[in-house]
Amino acid sequence: MSNYSLEHLRYLKKEKQKKTVKLTLQISIFVLFFALWELLARFEIINPFIFSSPSRCVRMLGTLYKTGLLSHVGITLFETLAGFIIGSVAGFVIAVLLWWSPMAKQVLDPYLVILNSLPKIALGPLIIVWVGAGISSIITVTLLISIVVAIMGVLNGFNEVEQGKITLLKTLGATKTQTFFKVVFPASIPTTVSVLKLNIGMSWVGVIVGEFLNSKAGLGYLIVYGGQVFKMDIVMAATLVLCALSAGMYFLVVALEKAILKKRI
Repeated sequence: MSNYSLEHLRYLKKEKQKKTVKLTLQISIFVLFFALWELLARFEIINPFIFSSPSRCVRMLGTLYKTGLLSHVGITLFETLAGFIIGSVAGFVIAVLLWWSPMAKQVLDPYLVILNSLPKIALGPLIIVWVGAGISSIITVTLLISIVVAIMGVLNGFNEVEQGKITLLKTLGATKTQTFFKVVFPASIPTTVSVLKLNIGMSWVGVIVGEFLNSKAGLGYLIVYGGQVFKMDIVMAATLVLCALSAGMYFLVVALEKAILKKRI
C-alpha cells in the first residue's frame, strides 16, 4: 500500500511539473511575441505606422477608453454571446432531433454540408434586408455561422458513441429516451464541450463579419474605421481587445469542461 502511495505521489508530482512547464512556455511565448514586436517597431525593422507596436496600442487603448471603448466592447460582447448561446443551444436541440430520427438525418445531411460550406458573408446584404440593419442582422449572421457548426459537431459526437452499448440497452428493453440520457448524451459530453470551444471562434468571426458589413459601433466598427483613416494603431488595439475577449470566453468553457469531468469522476 505504501509503495502504491509513493508511486501515486510521484505521478502527481510529474503531472504538476508538466502543468508548470506548459504554463511557463505559454507565458514565455506571449511575452516573447510582444517583446519582439516592440523591438522590431522601435528599431524600424518593421514600419510602426503599418504594423503599430505594443506601446502604441496601449496608448491608443487609453485614448479609446476616454472616447467610449467600453461601449464598443459591450456591444460586440453582447452580439457574440447572443449568437454563441442561441446557436449552440439551437444546434444541440436540432442535433438531438436528427439523432432521434435517422430518416430526417439522412434527408437533411447534404443540406447541412452545403450550409456549412456556404460563405455566410455572401448572405450579408440579404440578411440586412430581411431582418433590418443593426444588431439584429449581426446576431443573425453569427447565428447562421455557429448553428451549423454546433449541429454537425454534436451530431457527430452522438454517432460516435459505441454502438454495442446502445444495442445492449435495446435488448434490455430501454426506450430511446433512456438510451439517450443514460448512454448517448453522457458519452458525447467531451465532444459537445469541444464544439463549444470551436463555436467561440466561429461566433467571433460571425460578429466581426457582421460589424464589417453593417455597424455604427463595436470593435469591428473600430477596425473598419481605423483602416479607412489609416490609423493602424486603432486597428491593432481593437484586434488585441478581441483576442483578450475571445481568450476569456475560451477559458470559461475550459473551466466548465474541467468542472464537468471532475463531477463525472
